[in-house]
Amino acid sequence: MKTIISAALIALAAGTSAFAAVQPIPGSITYDNANVMLEKAPAGSTFFHTFANGDGRDVREVYKVNADKSVTLVNRTISNAS
Repeated sequence: MKTIISAALIALAAGTSAFAAVQPIPGSITYDNANVMLEKAPAGSTFFHTFANGDGRDVREVYKVNADKSVTLVNRTISNAS
């Protein structure tokens, strides 16, 4: 019984990480399926992108550079001040 419950929890955790992927919003570098490629950034490095959203709050995103020089959005925070 423990094995079944453990397997179910592992499957749930694996599915949750894919479901919880950060999706681009207007203002994101990768919004609207933009194919962003960086020439000089090393693979595995990260960088920030900050912009104001429509209601005046600041959005800060973290991107990771992939081995093929494309970028992946990995995190987003939105300020509470408006």
